[in-house]
Parts: sequence; structure tokens; C-alpha cells
Amino acid sequence: IMSDALRTNGLIPLSEPFTALGFTHIGSGGETIDPMVLTLLYGQVVDWIFVELRDKQDPSVVLQTRCGLIKNNGTIVSTNGASNITFDAVPGDYHIAVKHRNHLGAMTRDPLALSASGASLDLRVHSTPTYGTNARATAFSRAALWSGDVNGNGQLKYTGSGNDRDPILVAVGSTTPNNTLNQYSTRDVNMNGQVKYTGSGNDRDPILVNVGSTTPNNVRSAQVP
Repeated sequence: IMSDALRTNGLIPLSEPFTALGFTHIGSGGETIDPMVLTLLYGQVVDWIFVELRDKQDPSVVLQTRCGLIKNNGTIVSTNGASNITFDAVPGDYHIAVKHRNHLGAMTRDPLALSASGASLDLRVHSTPTYGTNARATAFSRAALWSGDVNGNGQLKYTGSGNDRDPILVAVGSTTPNNTLNQYSTRDVNMNGQVKYTGSGNDRDPILVNVGSTTPNNVRSAQVP
């Protein structure tokens, strides 16, 4: 179960955040949600999510994109808060990639057969193979996206140039590292509604854990072509 803090603190925006972050849209962009979607009537929506439909022969080719919502149990729904994500595509085999604002994306290893009646895909279970190597983290025995891509460059990096740790410090104030910001931000790695550099529940430690606590110079890259 993922943190519901963004929703309960009223921080989830009513407009999709991906355009402002530089995500490439194909058939999506500018989606908005009704505030009712963020009530418990629709379940606990924890954030926006970005889904890509990719070519079966060349999975580096993105055919369509959709902005959706992810709930605290990992279920992905459309912007109405209830129905499945849909694509305007002919039935056939496609790769599916899932991306988030500050997590590394993951993609299916094998093409998924999509029909007019849809298809089921569960990336939360480790038995669902993903493209690349070690593409997902493990949290509470579930497969999950790696968190900590603060600068959105497709890598988790704790040290060196272009790392994901420094933007958190800059956000709270380089001379005031103990500051805490309450906001919707890619710097909020643990998605608790706060940007925090020091102390318990800070957003810096998860990056270190995900590159390797004993190997802080490691770089973990998204396994999406």
C-alpha cells in the first residue's frame, strides 16, 4: 500500500503534471480531473501516472501515451478515476511502459496482446517479466518502480554531477538544510507531501538506498529503450 499523503494533504494537481516536466505526449496532454476523483468515493488516488503504448517490433518507438491515475494499491485507472486506460489502436501486440514523475519507468519484456475488450497487465508481481535488467524495485514483497529520479533524466544518482540529491537541498535552501517544504514536487521522493533533506523521513536517503547504501557512486538507469 502506497502513501496517500499527497491526496490527504490536497497536493495532487487537477491538471496532469507531465507536460510541464517535459514528457513527450502522443495523443495525450492537458488532461484534467474532477476534484471528486480525489475523494474516497473513488478510492485512494496517490498520484498521476504516465502510460506508453510502444511498437512490438521496435519498443523504442512510442505510438501513443496516456495520463492516468495510480491508486494506493497500485491499480492504474483513467482520469475519471474508475475505468481502464484505453488507446486508439488496432488490436494487436504492443509493449506497455509505465512512468512516473520521479521514479524510473519500466516496460513489459514481451509484447502484450491487446484486443477490443482489453488486456490485463500486473507489473506489481515479479512473475511479470520486464524489459532490461533489474528494472523494478521490491517493496513489501511487491514489484515497484525505483524512486528517486528527482531531475527526471532516467537515472538515479546520489553523487557527482547531475545527481538527484542536490536538487532536494537547493529546494529547501542550501544554507538551511533542515527546512521542510510542504508541496507537490519531484523532490518529494517518498511522496509524503514534504520536501525534506535531513532527519527522519527525508527524501535523500531513498536515493542512496536505491543506488546501494554501500555503493553511493553507483548509477541506476531506467530499463526502458
